[in-house]
Amino acid sequence: MTDKLSPERRSENMRRIRSTGTSPEIVVRRLAHGMGFRYRLHFSKLPGKPDLVFPRLKRIVEVRGCFWHQHPGCIDSHVPKSRIPYWKPKLTRNKQRDKENDRRVRQLGWQVLVIWECEVKDRDQVSRRLRQFLGK
Repeated sequence: MTDKLSPERRSENMRRIRSTGTSPEIVVRRLAHGMGFRYRLHFSKLPGKPDLVFPRLKRIVEVRGCFWHQHPGCIDSHVPKSRIPYWKPKLTRNKQRDKENDRRVRQLGWQVLVIWECEVKDRDQVSRRLRQFLGK
C-alpha cells in the first residue's frame, strides 16, 4: 500500500513528531513524580541523553516509541511500505544506537528500565514496574 498523503503533507506530519516531551514520556514522568521520585530529564552527560535519570539511585528510565525504536512483537513496530530504502536503514540505526547507548550506560554502572509506548496504556502496570525498579 502506498502512502495516501502527498509528499509535502507527509513531510509536514513527520516534522511535527517530537523526540522529547512525548505523551508516553509525560505519563511516566507524572507517575514517577507522584511516587515522590525526582529526576533529571535528558541528562546530556550520559550516552544517548536518557529520558529520565535518577542520579541518587543511579537508575535510568527510557520511554521508547514502538515505531521509532522497533518494539519487538508490537503491532506499531512495522516498517512503512513506502520509501523502504529510507525507512529500513533508519529504523535499524535507531535500534543499534539504543543497544549501544544501553551498553555504555550499563558499563558506567547505571541500571536501565525501558518502558514502551504501548505499555503506558496500563498505568497500574507501569507504576508497579517503576516502583519495583526504583525501589519504593
